[in-house]
Amino acid sequence: MGSQAAGDRTANLTSAGVRTVSSEGHEAEFDSRSLDAIADADPYPYWYEDADQPLSNPTLVRTETCDLCIIGGGYTGLWAAIIAKERDPSRDVVLIDAHEIGSAASGRNGGFMDASLTHGIANGQERFPKEIALLEELGIANLNEIEAAIKRYSIDCDFERNGVIEVASSTHPPSYLDELRDDYLQLKSLGQKVTWLDREQMQKQVNSPTYSGGLWVHDRAAIVDPARLCWGLKAAAEYLGVRIYEDSKATSIERDGVGVLVTTPLGRVRAGKVALATNAFKPLLKRINNYIAPVYDYCMVTEPLTPSQLASIGWNNRQGLSDIPNQFHYYRLTEDNRILWGGYDAIYFFGGKISSELESRPESWARLSTHFFKTFPQLEDVKFSHMWGGAIDTCSRYCVFWGQAMNGRVAYAVGYTGLGVASSRFGAEVMLDLIDGRRSKATETDFVRSKPLPFPPEPFKFAGIQATRWSLNREDKTGKRNLWLRSLDRLGLGFDS
Repeated sequence: MGSQAAGDRTANLTSAGVRTVSSEGHEAEFDSRSLDAIADADPYPYWYEDADQPLSNPTLVRTETCDLCIIGGGYTGLWAAIIAKERDPSRDVVLIDAHEIGSAASGRNGGFMDASLTHGIANGQERFPKEIALLEELGIANLNEIEAAIKRYSIDCDFERNGVIEVASSTHPPSYLDELRDDYLQLKSLGQKVTWLDREQMQKQVNSPTYSGGLWVHDRAAIVDPARLCWGLKAAAEYLGVRIYEDSKATSIERDGVGVLVTTPLGRVRAGKVALATNAFKPLLKRINNYIAPVYDYCMVTEPLTPSQLASIGWNNRQGLSDIPNQFHYYRLTEDNRILWGGYDAIYFFGGKISSELESRPESWARLSTHFFKTFPQLEDVKFSHMWGGAIDTCSRYCVFWGQAMNGRVAYAVGYTGLGVASSRFGAEVMLDLIDGRRSKATETDFVRSKPLPFPPEPFKFAGIQATRWSLNREDKTGKRNLWLRSLDRLGLGFDS
């Protein structure tokens, strides 16, 4: 959740002046206003300020037996537990997590709940052109099921289904606006409720002098308090009879007669079947390791806007927003009218390192602050109250994939690439279908049956990702894909923020 040291580093960044050197070794320009705005921010997730955070569950200290053991207490694991019990109330389900429920990516993300299962229509069309209509249909059905479950279990998570606007800016290459129009035409051809916004219409929705257009997707996205959603799903799972253990890290899984043995530091679980929902963390199955790369994302929230500050930007319809470059920003209003602002930097550390220390990155927060005031210069007096980071699990196709092991007794769903708040429910549902041998529309698709291309081993993995980040940044400035990116396109590999 951050540390005092992170705050000290940020303060030092401010006092040092406007020229700093980033961890990549290049100079970066940050103006004093942007640095002052983050100087007093608390370095931990805003969502964790909530007084309703539930009490911790016990640690596993003995051997338990169950029909299904779920490893991982984020969205995928929680949805898997709920769906498993809804399908068969007599099924004995145990869920274990290495820390506290919602303490990783599921509890600290931006709270964007998008119906897309493929990380956007363009990515889906490129990779699954014959199935895109079905996948979009499955995506909206999945979002509808989430909304129904939130109502069914009375989960108080500030759910607002106001849609999302993808924003084009005058700072982007002109070709990006053309690509956004292509997305609009495709979504419209699929019968979706979308609106094209020209410069004037976009600025009436949200007032920024940088905006040149936008694509408003009306009913296929929502915003939510991600931590309260986690806590609500946890309560729902326990209501249904799921036994949950926290601070119980799975250290190994192995065959155990007709079942699977899961070992933790102080206990064990003997299960008939196991569902892996560990996402960015080091996989228990070595075969998954080459398919995913943990990437750190950073975000921040402002202090609550005053009525006059809010009036200066409009945003009356409270949609989620994201811009459209490879290195993009995502932003939205919170329930108490703060602006959450994140994205752009997507940092992979050598060897796929994951550590709480990496959740602090002052240069990323300074860069985000600089970009914020360029987008909303009328908010020059606003300061940030919280800033934090977290790891997401990315893969070369940008969207979730599945697999099985130990003669079908173990299944997994990983690789969401940062758009998993909604698709994690779909990932969990398909994972249960696979582990139970249950056929569905989804399990018959290439989307579910195929896997992304693996990343190369280190040090080529790190070098390749760094080269890709540099190339994507260049494309965002010039609108041209260089030879490296074109080669990745041909191979079906990719990496974005």
